[in-house]
Amino acid sequence: MSTSKIISGKTGEEKAKNFLLNLGYQILKTNYHSAYGEIDIIAQDEEELVFVEVKTRAKDPETAFSSVSRSKQRKLVKTAANFLARNPQYQESFTRFDVIAVINKTSEIIHLKDAFTP
Repeated sequence: MSTSKIISGKTGEEKAKNFLLNLGYQILKTNYHSAYGEIDIIAQDEEELVFVEVKTRAKDPETAFSSVSRSKQRKLVKTAANFLARNPQYQESFTRFDVIAVINKTSEIIHLKDAFTP
């Protein structure tokens, strides 16, 4: 991956984090890693624990959402299970998986709640 794509991705994740904070979410963890992969943002939205995948694109939100393939979804679910196993205080929480597309060209942020279910 090129350095400019890494920088763009990190900038997008920061924008998504600030977007969620402005909506009243509590950010619990960013860039959570497990043997299965990474979750960009783990947040609390009232009673729900939210696992967020952030996709940064130059201009096309459709490619952002479609890039979260079934394979990627399985990795996110396994990584979320790993987080829950290591953080028992959240094991009884309702959970949801969201995808946020950050569009660089327009500075638009599109938040797809409940993007998929495990």
